[in-house]
Amino acid sequence: MKWIILILGVLSNASASVLIKVAMTAKDTPIQLSKPLSIIGNIPLVSGVGLYGIAFVLYALALTYLPLNVAHPILTSGSIALVAIASLLFFGENLSMINVAGIILIVLGVVALTVS
Repeated sequence: MKWIILILGVLSNASASVLIKVAMTAKDTPIQLSKPLSIIGNIPLVSGVGLYGIAFVLYALALTYLPLNVAHPILTSGSIALVAIASLLFFGENLSMINVAGIILIVLGVVALTVS
């Protein structure tokens, strides 16, 4: 169960980042600081902020079952890897071979940290 909680936290965190990017690049509903209701009316932005909140709660819950030196690297590296993949798939952003190598090294580092 502790791993499911942490994985859901990773998914929530990465999804929040993607939604914030969608919100900030949407041409039909631009955010204007002079119009605060434009922030509230931006569904991807509100959803992204909500998912960050859910990710925080799931992370805090995971910390009751997992050591900090395991939970935090998994949360951050998992989010980094998923956001990199999502940016390629959804936004057509570049992911060079050196980026892929970096993600692999991050994941291997986290695996090394979590091995007992």
